Amino acid sequence: MEPGLQQGPQLHTEIISWFTANARDLPWRRPECSPWGVFVSEIMLQQTPVIRVLPVWQQWMERWPAPAALAAEPSGEAVRAWGRLGYPRRALRLHAAAAAMTERFNGSVPGTRDELLTLPGVGTYTAAAVASFAFGRRETVVDTNIRRVHARALSGKALPAPALNAAELRLAVALLPDDDAASVAWNASVMELGALVCTARSPKCALCPVQRRCAWVAAGEPAPEYVPKGQTWAGTDRQVRGALMAVLRQAREPVPRKLLVGPPELLAADGAAEDADPEPAALSKLHALRAPAGQLERALTGLLADKLAEESDAGLQLPA
Repeated sequence: MEPGLQQGPQLHTEIISWFTANARDLPWRRPECSPWGVFVSEIMLQQTPVIRVLPVWQQWMERWPAPAALAAEPSGEAVRAWGRLGYPRRALRLHAAAAAMTERFNGSVPGTRDELLTLPGVGTYTAAAVASFAFGRRETVVDTNIRRVHARALSGKALPAPALNAAELRLAVALLPDDDAASVAWNASVMELGALVCTARSPKCALCPVQRRCAWVAAGEPAPEYVPKGQTWAGTDRQVRGALMAVLRQAREPVPRKLLVGPPELLAADGAAEDADPEPAALSKLHALRAPAGQLERALTGLLADKLAEESDAGLQLPA
């Protein structure tokens, strides 16, 4: 047994009580939020902070309050509305999932983990989270925040393993309360504790409801066994892809290829930019990167391969 696992009931009581008093008021947590709203939030929150997701989620729910509403529009509109959340393939997955719900589940979000796993782009975490938070089912939800709380409070480690492993999953399963409602509250509470208090870089241990039970604190807060690698941005293909996507999102007509990958000085010389349909600011930002031609072509090829863009004789645009 993991050291401290016998304290499970006390951990449940103290962390859930803390959550009741301190949880953020997020719209997808409110009783009136539909399962579709929860589903959309779970996709958007992957690798993206709440503060960035909130306005986009609200806009999506106003425009597409049910799966059928999103499925009725071209997938490119989902990509356009995704804005700058990053990892825009998630928008395509949401659109594909909405289409599957419309075709196979009468326009509703399926209510079980196994059914959710049949949807395009839905993995084990998302299926468990939606089944738990939208339908009140007892499911083991394990995200980065939850893994970090488990690692510190029970295993005495500063950080969880770089990737989820079998031991961590067994621990999460063992900690899950038997009661359905308590399991849902536990999942949400531990996730919130990791997001607000037991953070990766600067944990606020003085505010933690289980500080006196924490194995990591008891061990003297040992340093991490590895140093997480931060994601670079400037000069990367991801940055160039993002700049290309910004141009396509703002364009309502196909964008000539040379506007995207041609040297800016040549575009200015032949007046091509004057015929540009997209917002000039987006083009200016793309050109200001001064990305090498090979990198621009590579990023554009990647967008086409990921079906985030389509190309015709007229140029490039979001998928229809």
